[in-house]
Amino acid sequence: MGIFENKVAVVTGAGGTLCSEIARELAKEGAKVFLVGRTEDKLVKVADQIKANGGWAKTYAADVTDKNAIAELAKFVEQTAGPCNFLVNGAGGNNQKAMPSITKFDMAELDGTLPEGVKGLYDIDMDAFESVLKINTMGTVIPTMEFAKQMAKNGGGSVINFASMNSYCPLTRCFAYAMSKAAISNLTQSFAAYYAPAKVRINAIAPGFMVNERSKNYLGTVEDGLTARGQSVISHTPMGRFGQAEDLVGCAKWLLNEEASSFVTGITIPVDGGFLTLGGV
Repeated sequence: MGIFENKVAVVTGAGGTLCSEIARELAKEGAKVFLVGRTEDKLVKVADQIKANGGWAKTYAADVTDKNAIAELAKFVEQTAGPCNFLVNGAGGNNQKAMPSITKFDMAELDGTLPEGVKGLYDIDMDAFESVLKINTMGTVIPTMEFAKQMAKNGGGSVINFASMNSYCPLTRCFAYAMSKAAISNLTQSFAAYYAPAKVRINAIAPGFMVNERSKNYLGTVEDGLTARGQSVISHTPMGRFGQAEDLVGCAKWLLNEEASSFVTGITIPVDGGFLTLGGV
């Protein structure tokens, strides 16, 4: 039997491009995978793909920042398939309403004379700003705490959090997102130390610039043409391309594998095509 055979994996954000790929791979390896997210339709599509390939999957629509909802999810998982062995905290994201459209302060922000359609820091939606912080931080804290109970009682387990390039150096305009992803790196370390006596390992992956439908809109593609921001990213990426979801799979499987990474906890691994190796000069 393989390391993932008949083990229980919970993947949040499972309807998204990155975590759906991780979920499909874990199911291919024999895991019983619970797909969690806010949009049931997206989860069902992934579940159908997994089942069509002979895998096991259940969907569960829930808000990962809702403590009561995640407690109910944990009960459902344990009653349906047994205690959770692996947790992938993939739920999260950004919000355009929390981002200015300019990259540097302009005095015109203070007297309301910015050109029409131009938005400064003082024009952003602070409720949206707070929502980004909540989904990326509490949306990781709450599932981790809930499923770590099952892991501890069951003799251990492994958690993967999702950090970002913003964890290392904030990108322009992404204030809330960068702040929250820096917190994920710190949280991964502190939770790893706390849960080590329970044999629960907690690590993080920091994806570089990955291809999805949203990224195509603001970065473009290498094949069909790049936006100015996309060209800046590619110029800063030694491997000369954006990442694909499958580029994360090997790292995720290694971190979850108790035999391969049993002495690894509290780390954040960049999967970025070398983005962090260049200083920009």
